[in-house]
Amino acid sequence: MGRVTARRRVLRIRDGVSSYRPDTLAAEEPMEIRVGGRPLTVTMRTPGDDFDLAAGFLVGEGVLHRARQVAGIRYCAGATADGGNTYNVVDVALAPGVAPPDRSLERNFYTTSACGLCGKASLDAVRTVAPWSVAGDGLRIAPELLARLPERLRAAQKVFDSTGGLHAAGLFSAEGELLCLREDVGRHNAVDKVVGHALREGLLPLRGTVLMVSGRASFELVQKAVMAGIPMLAAVSAPSSLAVDLAAESGLTLVGFLRGSSMNVYSGDERLAVRVAGSAAAGPRRS
Repeated sequence: MGRVTARRRVLRIRDGVSSYRPDTLAAEEPMEIRVGGRPLTVTMRTPGDDFDLAAGFLVGEGVLHRARQVAGIRYCAGATADGGNTYNVVDVALAPGVAPPDRSLERNFYTTSACGLCGKASLDAVRTVAPWSVAGDGLRIAPELLARLPERLRAAQKVFDSTGGLHAAGLFSAEGELLCLREDVGRHNAVDKVVGHALREGLLPLRGTVLMVSGRASFELVQKAVMAGIPMLAAVSAPSSLAVDLAAESGLTLVGFLRGSSMNVYSGDERLAVRVAGSAAAGPRRS
């Protein structure tokens, strides 16, 4: 698995018995994203699929929408004082005529793998105008099929099996087929890697798909789904209030606490074929 994992010596204590043994950890290293040679941001990530990560990040920022807008992506040589390459600096060359990132929308130069919104200048700056709408997407999926996606996502997490320390994002078809899976120490990095892969393959917008994430659903993850044209985001944990608001405003179906046969649908419930028991359960719809 290369730099995706690292080995460290630990003291293991089990039932009063102590012993030293090697342990496999999820690797975490900084990656600087540059656009046209100009530094844009640094994120802490699990090495691997770095070009997808950089491309997906720029989709979320509203810079990229199509594969043809990317002239090239490369690791920067000479990243160290002695001219060595750390493979932790990625430079994205935009195609002629593609506007560079708006400097007013920059994150702070350093963000953490779990942070996401921390570096945003303001909430208004995050409400990037999406190049396409998900509101009219005709995706329909049965709750029984949706309930099987967490297990399918977990079964495909190869690095998690050896480390127990990675988030996952999986893109599924309406029939429940896993189209793409990425793992990372950061939730938003895993999503960026999925979206970046789709961009580079010329698949945006990702109509008729479901994005399944292994953690909670934050405002930023909803934004990234909308920017990629994904009509449904499902999470095994809770969404934030702002995530629900943005999902409702955008016409995205947001599902949380997807565990076993149980789930909460916070917006866009028309995409799930269900019968609501009793009139009291049918409150006002914001989607």
